[in-house]
Amino acid sequence: MKTFEFWFDFGSPAAYLAFTQIPRIEAETGAQAMYCPMLLGGVFQATGNHSPATIPAKGKYIFDDFKRFAKRYGVPFNNNPHFPINTLLLMRGAAGMQQQHPEQFLAYCKAVFQAIWVDALNMNDPAIVGAAWHKAAFDPQQLMALANDPATKDALKTTTTEAVSRGAFGAPTFFVDGQMFWGQDRLDFVKEALQ
Repeated sequence: MKTFEFWFDFGSPAAYLAFTQIPRIEAETGAQAMYCPMLLGGVFQATGNHSPATIPAKGKYIFDDFKRFAKRYGVPFNNNPHFPINTLLLMRGAAGMQQQHPEQFLAYCKAVFQAIWVDALNMNDPAIVGAAWHKAAFDPQQLMALANDPATKDALKTTTTEAVSRGAFGAPTFFVDGQMFWGQDRLDFVKEALQ
């Protein structure tokens, strides 16, 4: 089966929008997504990149643009007033779930993306994170322990380093047969490469 890689961080609104479209791409191409959690802060640090939102004029424009795409995709999207979100704990959770509970990994991703980009929660606050996990039927204490497990921390470091070594500088990043595509607005190219 043909596959494509989706490298993401929950703190990226573009990664959220791309995430909502992956089932459609899989259905239209017969390819399967390989989900690759990475820490965007680590990628930015390693590459000297930073969020477009740090430039006020560009930040305002890009969020308007994300709303246009959300409307086109027919998915909910809300600016998060607490942006940027420090996603270290959340991404460690993703790495841990992928390793230890792969059957629940996508449900976890969906819940965290929803909390940030639909419910606009302050996921910088551990208490709010715990409540969001609980609402999504995850055990907050177990998830916290999993996120803080040294093996989980190492896994996220490894994937982040791999992303950078392969040329990633932002999220989402897609790879199809070694070709890299950056941004949720490049999904047409991802689809073409898969076909």
